[in-house]
Amino acid sequence: MSKLIIAAAILLALLHQDFWWWNDVEPIILGMPIGLAYHVLFSLLAGGLWLLAIRYAWPHKLEEWAEGQTQHNVDEDSKTTED
Repeated sequence: MSKLIIAAAILLALLHQDFWWWNDVEPIILGMPIGLAYHVLFSLLAGGLWLLAIRYAWPHKLEEWAEGQTQHNVDEDSKTTED
């Protein structure tokens, strides 16, 4: 799933440059030009992709390791202050 999310992020990065609508200023959707409406939709898609990345591609093992290191450091600090 993480490879699919990475591929979607690369696709969004490529689609971010909407040069095909730069000169079209005619209001299309809710009085917005198509380029602005495109970026509204693009922002919603990017937010959804980030939500999927957090849900399915988050490095849980790395987070567990970091929390273990933090707990280990807290335990060592409490031992040195008790002495």
